[in-house]
Amino acid sequence: MRITFPQMGNTCIPVKAMLDDLGLNYEIPSFNTPRSIAEGARIAPESACLPLKANLGNFIQAACRGADTVIIPGGCGPCRFGLYSEMHRQILKEHGYDMDILALEIPRKNPQEFIRRIRILTGETKLFEILRIASRFVRIAGRMDALEQQVRLKRPRENDPGKADRIYAAFRRDVFSRRGSQEILALIRKTRMEIASIPELSCAAPLRIGIVGEIFTNIDQETCLHLEAKLGRMGVEVHRPITLSSWIQHHMIRKALHLPERRECITASRLYMGAMIGGHARETVGNSVLFAKQGFDGIIQTYPLTCMPEITAQSILPSVTRDLGIPVMTLVLDEISGEAGFQTRLEAFTDMLMMRREQGTIKLTGRTAGDEKK
Repeated sequence: MRITFPQMGNTCIPVKAMLDDLGLNYEIPSFNTPRSIAEGARIAPESACLPLKANLGNFIQAACRGADTVIIPGGCGPCRFGLYSEMHRQILKEHGYDMDILALEIPRKNPQEFIRRIRILTGETKLFEILRIASRFVRIAGRMDALEQQVRLKRPRENDPGKADRIYAAFRRDVFSRRGSQEILALIRKTRMEIASIPELSCAAPLRIGIVGEIFTNIDQETCLHLEAKLGRMGVEVHRPITLSSWIQHHMIRKALHLPERRECITASRLYMGAMIGGHARETVGNSVLFAKQGFDGIIQTYPLTCMPEITAQSILPSVTRDLGIPVMTLVLDEISGEAGFQTRLEAFTDMLMMRREQGTIKLTGRTAGDEKK
């Protein structure tokens, strides 16, 4: 058995550490590129969303290198992500790629099936060791999210433009030569120290923009045309609450333990969206409300073309703008999204935000869910 998995930002780094610790053979696909996405789009249904096409491109690449088994998380709700595992299996088989698909989804009715799938990967590894490896996986995911946020904060403030990105790019190259969770954690610590040591401009007062939307186009910077780096080079401080570690915590751990949702963003969304409709739609609306109340200059929503939950969220965001006075720009992405128009829209949006700041028109507060009852 030679395992592979879909690429989504830096998700491959904690997954690599976990597979190293388990002693399994694996094949890591390259980070997503226009070529690999086009390869997936070639065999995907035309109306399929961008993440499915990108995943198929990853699996084709890995299959050509000898991978025969795919591990992929599961999903629920109207978002089509919950159907991906079966869609991948059928599409790959139709095009001559005979790969086993293991969907690691927390079951609602049959926990034995989930345990069986885990045992396919772990073999005779003892339960205690499995839990230790899982704990290290979660820890590395959290450290990676912290590293990414450190880079986002450093970009608009560094007095040597591009240095943080150069250190970060070197990390993403070097990490694949490390073996196991301990070596990877050590490299993360070293990289964070290097970034922290970069001198900062004393007079920096960057615009603050919050990123919301569908998780794949939020996390995978190759797919969203390096949105965060582009904004950072324009002198913008970027915040993105949708992360791998938050997804693990809220959609895997809390779901497995049947714990209720008590996140601030879910509470903040209730005035505008009273029910879970799939994907990250509630997080999109709720985080937009929170960004407005925290005095952010603007919000950018990203999602793949045809994403049903985010289309619904997009239709609600004008109400957030009206009530709380925060501008929102939506970027819809697919395999033919172009750099030039993308860059032009970002520049126009940030110029508008700077003009608003200079004119003092930012509205910091607005109505809350409690106001609806008054």
